[in-house]
Amino acid sequence: MVTVVNDNAVLRQRAWDVAASVVDPEIPVLSIADLGVLRDVVLDGGHVEVAITPTYSGCPAMNMIALEIEIALERAGFHHPKVRTVLSPAWTTDWMSEEGREKLRAYGIVPPQASSSRRALFGEQAVACPQCGSDKTELLSEFGSTSCKALWRCKSCREPFDYFKCH
Repeated sequence: MVTVVNDNAVLRQRAWDVAASVVDPEIPVLSIADLGVLRDVVLDGGHVEVAITPTYSGCPAMNMIALEIEIALERAGFHHPKVRTVLSPAWTTDWMSEEGREKLRAYGIVPPQASSSRRALFGEQAVACPQCGSDKTELLSEFGSTSCKALWRCKSCREPFDYFKCH
């Protein structure tokens, strides 16, 4: 028995892998696949279209991400790729991969908690310090080094740190 490989499926996977390798310009340890920003790759008549969803509307990194996807796909031999921004459904931190969450943690940014956390129910949040592990922390600002992160400080070791906000 001979198995016929679907060329379209192979090309789509290759295009997905190329697009998935693009990193977030604001958090370069994360790929757009880690973030869950990469939503779909469609092949139509030899052309590739990539769908991405911003982490929040007006995210300044999206134009750069779209350009980087186009460049990566062109370099991989996909001519005239298109990148489409999809706003619905809205992006959520639940779309982040576990690998992405670990990369954030290793980078010193506390990954977002699950949307069913205590904060979601009561507006309270307990964020452990990524340096010493203490849960004695405080929110300094709803906006950290980028709009998708909040600035926190540990009361034990006194170190400031970023927390990737839940959406």
